[in-house]
Amino acid sequence: MDVEVLRDGYRYNLHFEKGENIGGLQKTPIKSKQTGTKTHWKPDLDVFTEIAVPDDYFQDVLKRQAVVNPNLLFVYRKEQEDGSFAEQHFLYENGISDYVHEIAGDTALTSIQTWSCQREGRDREDKPDYKVKLSVALTFSNRIQKVEYYHNSSFLEHGGSPERAVKQALVSQIDSYLKQNNKYLKNEGKVTFTDVEDCLILVSSSFSTQTSYENQTKKAITNKFIYEAMTEFLKHQIEIYFIENPDEATKIAEQVIVNKRSRENAEKTRLNMKKNLAGSMDLTNRIDKFVDCRSKDLSRRELYIVEGDSALGSVKMARDADFQAVIPVRGKILNCLKADYNRIFKNEIITDIIKLLGCGVEVKTKANKELSSFNLDGLRWNKIVICTDADVDGFQIRTLILTMLYCLTPTLIDQGYVYIAESPLFEITTKKRTYFAYTEKEKADILKKIKNEKYTLQRSKGLGENEADMMALTTMNPDTRRLIKVTPSGIEETAAMFDLLLGDDLQGRKDFIAQYGNQYLELADIS
Repeated sequence: MDVEVLRDGYRYNLHFEKGENIGGLQKTPIKSKQTGTKTHWKPDLDVFTEIAVPDDYFQDVLKRQAVVNPNLLFVYRKEQEDGSFAEQHFLYENGISDYVHEIAGDTALTSIQTWSCQREGRDREDKPDYKVKLSVALTFSNRIQKVEYYHNSSFLEHGGSPERAVKQALVSQIDSYLKQNNKYLKNEGKVTFTDVEDCLILVSSSFSTQTSYENQTKKAITNKFIYEAMTEFLKHQIEIYFIENPDEATKIAEQVIVNKRSRENAEKTRLNMKKNLAGSMDLTNRIDKFVDCRSKDLSRRELYIVEGDSALGSVKMARDADFQAVIPVRGKILNCLKADYNRIFKNEIITDIIKLLGCGVEVKTKANKELSSFNLDGLRWNKIVICTDADVDGFQIRTLILTMLYCLTPTLIDQGYVYIAESPLFEITTKKRTYFAYTEKEKADILKKIKNEKYTLQRSKGLGENEADMMALTTMNPDTRRLIKVTPSGIEETAAMFDLLLGDDLQGRKDFIAQYGNQYLELADIS
């Protein structure tokens, strides 16, 4: 880093490397009366993990400096590839007042107010006095909200004393005005700063000869005197402003009341929804053979839809009861592509699954009128996992469950909530370890790997006959299981294939099997 300072008829130069001054201070007399400081620096890769500083950073810093230093021009020059320089100027003649006007644009409900004062005091009796200069510019808007605090030209990301003063003064004075003008309903609670902030555009800039920062990052100040002086000053200014501008005071009061009641209504809606969801969760206790999990954290909860009671027993013992729930499919599930909706919604297992999902349905009638009972916000699960045997019957049940979800809740597939749990086709056991193969190719690769070792090969007999430890390892444990995420890609082709294989087009299905069936002979159960 090179620093050059011009002042008092001299040029001062300093050079730094690795944080150390190299060569000391160089002082040279000059004849010019020019003053100023020039800093030329290059980030050191040994110190910084990233040295590609983006343009946005420099532009943001210079803009903020222009805001709190009225009528001071800041110029950002960036060298282009051809050697020329692109320039960007930052200038706010009236400082924070112009900045508030820029933010508000044409959305302001009220005129822009700019207030300034100087105070002198101390943080404690045993501390010396220091001087403070306070400046605040504000307006109100029902479209834009922005509050920023600066101290000694630095942006206070976390505010501190100025933020506390603004909250105290605005809430106190607006609440007092509302009470005096009978704006509150009977037994209505007072406004909060959230209600005020929702329609507030305010920029505060303060300077002091003594500053106490909250921590090394200097994102907030903690000066007690600045808080007390600013609170008193703002209360006085707001009181005068309301008296001198009754029309604007009324607009502010009415907008804050609207914000307050909107917030309270939203909170009531949220609590009611939470209560309803909790009540709906209680309904799951009445669904036959459903086994719930303990966690209420929707980001963890998983619902396993399994094939029959025997699979239910194995999965129940193998699951993590904290976040994995299970419901068995009792009997063969209805083909939703062939059945009419009256029949679908009379099917017990389908209605049980829909109840457990908690989001309703989004099917369309033949008249193409969409039923509007679907609500993704009510979904009670992070994953819906279809878990069936690795045989022909299991594949068919899996397809029928997928068809049901595709017909009744396609958004769950579109948003990535639906998964298929792969269960192994083969268990290969040697003296040293047990291998699981999910395909014929994996089986061949494993046999090739173990070479001449003695082994036993067992084909999967179904989920119901699996040991709990094996089920946990291969199907339930998030660290070792295999899940296939059902995606919406090729949704039109998928819909056409579902309709062909499971719909009413018998001749089309026969033609397809006659043409392509030979490709799937190894999967067919022809024993």
